Amino acid sequence: MQRLLPIPWDIWPAEARLLLALVGFWSVAGLLILGSASWWVANKEMGDGTYFVKRQIIWLFTSWGIAWVAISINLRRWLKLSRTCLLICLFLVVATLFFGSTVNGSSRWLILGPIRLQPSELVKPFVILQAANIFAQWKRIHTDQKIFSFGIFGGLILLILKQPNLSTAALIGILIWLMALSAGVKFRSLFTTALLGGAMGSLSIFINEYQKLRVISFLNPWQDAEGNGYQLIQSLLAIGSGGFFGEGYGLSTQKLLYLPFLSTDFIFAVFAEEFGFIGSVMMILFFLLIAFIGLRISLRCRNNYSKLIASGCSTLLIGQAIMHLAVASGSMPTTGLPLPLISYGGNSLISSLLISSLLIRCALESTGLIGGLEIKKKLS
Repeated sequence: MQRLLPIPWDIWPAEARLLLALVGFWSVAGLLILGSASWWVANKEMGDGTYFVKRQIIWLFTSWGIAWVAISINLRRWLKLSRTCLLICLFLVVATLFFGSTVNGSSRWLILGPIRLQPSELVKPFVILQAANIFAQWKRIHTDQKIFSFGIFGGLILLILKQPNLSTAALIGILIWLMALSAGVKFRSLFTTALLGGAMGSLSIFINEYQKLRVISFLNPWQDAEGNGYQLIQSLLAIGSGGFFGEGYGLSTQKLLYLPFLSTDFIFAVFAEEFGFIGSVMMILFFLLIAFIGLRISLRCRNNYSKLIASGCSTLLIGQAIMHLAVASGSMPTTGLPLPLISYGGNSLISSLLISSLLIRCALESTGLIGGLEIKKKLS
């Protein structure tokens, strides 16, 4: 175990150890949940009930490999790399508008041989890093730098809206706004930015007919029960069918081709049907525990940069999870947000585990011991 770790185990603080264990449990549990949700569809469409799980396992090992490397890199180096990585992802988002594969009316993927890249997912950890880089020194940087930074963030959000992908654009916008708020940016500027963001979201809904129909179906799904309201109704039926204790693992009936996108956008509905109210509450409590640990790490960080990285990572991971649950339960209009570490998809896995590794790195650096270890390595 000691040899496998990028940092000696004896200098890991309790928060880092617990977070590593919880994220490991989360990713393994995600495979089991996905295995149940995807079995019927995989067997019918691919002739192999384990098709999606096998592919997810490959992505999971790849993602953990990336996470292990990420944990070994200090935050200073990550902050230096963040701008370049963000610009590369920005270029890839632009590329999706011209060369992207269109699925369900959205051009979100770049096809590179057997690999499908979704830049709007991969950009998330670098948004956190670059936002921390800027807001940690907000009062010291020049106005032109502030305008340029907001231009980059605003351009990224507009490009993601153009795909169109309102849910991811909104998630990234809210993340940046909350990080700016926690950094002490003037409320007047934040209020203006919030109004502008709301206007952009409203305009996107007005321009894109399918987004407008999703809002209408959210308000009254039964108005078009066989059309735009079908997804939400089937999701609600799945959650309601679970009752208090659930139907049991693997015994969901809604996954028998009734519920669309059950292994990605609505995987929580299948989980709720199989594990019931008790299982759903346990999942929410699990997310709250992750959020609490993230808050503790943020409070223990030794500088503003790492504080903002920790708070940003916690906000994005748990915020996206809560938004996914809200969509499946009819508390938000239908969107395409995956449930981190559970929904099928390699891009989401890489992004979520990289964000988790940054949070673990923040915990490791919060003790100050790791700095002494790095100096000792240089001298030896």
